[in-house]
Amino acid sequence: MGPEGTSTARGSTIRRFGGSYLWHMDIRLDGRHALVGGGTQGIGLATAGELAKLGARVTLLARDEGKLREAVATLEAGVGQQHGYVVADMSATGALQAALAGCLERAGGVDILVNNTGGPPPGLAHEAGIDAYEQAFRLHLLAFQTLVRSVVPGMKERRSGRIINVISTSVKAPLPNLGVSNTIRGAVAQWSKTLAHELGPFNITVNNVLPGATATGRLQAIIANKAKKSGGTEAEAAGEMLAEIPLQRFAEPAEVAYAICFLSGPAGAYINGINLPVDGGRTGCL
Repeated sequence: MGPEGTSTARGSTIRRFGGSYLWHMDIRLDGRHALVGGGTQGIGLATAGELAKLGARVTLLARDEGKLREAVATLEAGVGQQHGYVVADMSATGALQAALAGCLERAGGVDILVNNTGGPPPGLAHEAGIDAYEQAFRLHLLAFQTLVRSVVPGMKERRSGRIINVISTSVKAPLPNLGVSNTIRGAVAQWSKTLAHELGPFNITVNNVLPGATATGRLQAIIANKAKKSGGTEAEAAGEMLAEIPLQRFAEPAEVAYAICFLSGPAGAYINGINLPVDGGRTGCL
C-alpha cells in the first residue's frame, strides 16, 4: 500500500482519509485529442461536451459546417484545449479520408475515436431495397473503417488509444421495424470485436456502447413511424415504448455520453471488446 496520493495502477490512486484508504478513480482526459462523429446533435454533441469538460481537446465531424461552428462554440475550453471540426460526409469515404488527413496534419494524432452517425430509417428488413442496405453499409461500417485506418497508425506508434463505437442494443436482440439498422449494427459489432483482438497488443481498446431509447431526433422519428403504422397517436406509441423500459423513461443523450467518457479514460483501460448497453434495463438478455 503506497502513501497518500500514490498511483498504484493505471487509472486509479489510493488516498488516505482518516484511518482508512479509498480508491480515487481517474477519469480526467487532459492532453488527449478526441475525434467525435455526428458531433452536432444528440449523443455525439453530448459526448463532445462531456469529453471537453474532462479536459480533452475535441474535434467534431459532421456534414454541416454551420452547425459544426455552433457546436464547437458550445464546448468548454480550458488550458491547452483548442476545439475544432472537420466537414465531411461519412458516406463519401474518399472525401472522408482526405478530410481526415487534413485534420491530422492540423490537429495532430487522435487518442480517442468515437464512431457515431445517424441510424438507417425505420422499416421491415424484407421490404428494404438493396440501395438501403448499401447506403447503411457505407455510412456505418465503411465510414468507421475509414476513420480507423486514419487514426490507428498514430495510436500504434504511441501504444495508446481508445475506439468507441456507438451502435445499438439491437446487436443483442433485434428491434422491431428496424430491419436495416439491425443488420448493419450486427456487422459493426463483429468488426469491433475483431479489432479489439487485433489492436489490444498495442494498448488500443475497442468497445461498443449500445444506447437504448434515447431522447434524440431519431427517437422522435421512430415514435412517429410506429404511430403511423399502428394508427394510434405518438403519445400512445411513446407510452408503449416506455412500458418496455424498467426505468420507465427515455435516456438523456448525456447519460450515454457518460459511458463513452468512462471507456475513453484511464479508469477504463482494461475494458476491451465489450458491448455496453445503456438502455435502462430494456434489453431482455444478458
